Amino acid sequence: MAYLGKYYRTYALDFWGFGESGKKRKTYAVQDFVSLVDQFMAQLGIGQAPLVGHSMGGTVSLSVAIQYPERVSKVVVVGSPIAGSSLALPLKWAGYRPIAFLLFNMMGAFRFGMRVAAPFICRDPRFSDMMDRDLSRTTLESFLRSIASLRRTDLRPMLDNIKVPVMGMYGDRDNIVHPTQWKPLAAGVSQNRTERFPKAGHFIMLDESEPFMHKLKSFLDENPTVA
Repeated sequence: MAYLGKYYRTYALDFWGFGESGKKRKTYAVQDFVSLVDQFMAQLGIGQAPLVGHSMGGTVSLSVAIQYPERVSKVVVVGSPIAGSSLALPLKWAGYRPIAFLLFNMMGAFRFGMRVAAPFICRDPRFSDMMDRDLSRTTLESFLRSIASLRRTDLRPMLDNIKVPVMGMYGDRDNIVHPTQWKPLAAGVSQNRTERFPKAGHFIMLDESEPFMHKLKSFLDENPTVA
């Protein structure tokens, strides 16, 4: 945000149940978040803009391009699942009701487990504290219910409806989303560009920050459109 903010007006949207957004809802499905992006842009008077999303945020961004094509000029997905079946096995398990029920009642243990796993997910030493801070502002219910919805999502049959440029950025060491998810994206979107990062995992913006930022800005700078 700080880097891109030097060149673009940027907005960071917290999905319902995450960050500063409301946490009293019955559903936290991918479709809810797609509608939220449309409402967010309408409320701020943003007619059209590039969307950049990490992980589930990228899946939502692609879905916005499919359902609200007039809203989107470009899409960048970062380590995002195109098919929910590409999620790591522990995440898929977490989306099932019996396991989710157990985790609902042990947020402290869940956060501790994430601290232990942090070095295996991201090489940046700040990641553990960053993840713990984000989890402290998220309800476990919203996290697990959104994961359950993401697991059931498969965008592959609809990708050919996307008519705007799309860049997929994937780390070859990603152990959260299968690192070959760039393949269905490339196969399904006609205006596709793929950037792979051999030394990065799921959090490319932390593992390889400088090349990530430069490649992202380069893509956004190409054939700019006025929002």
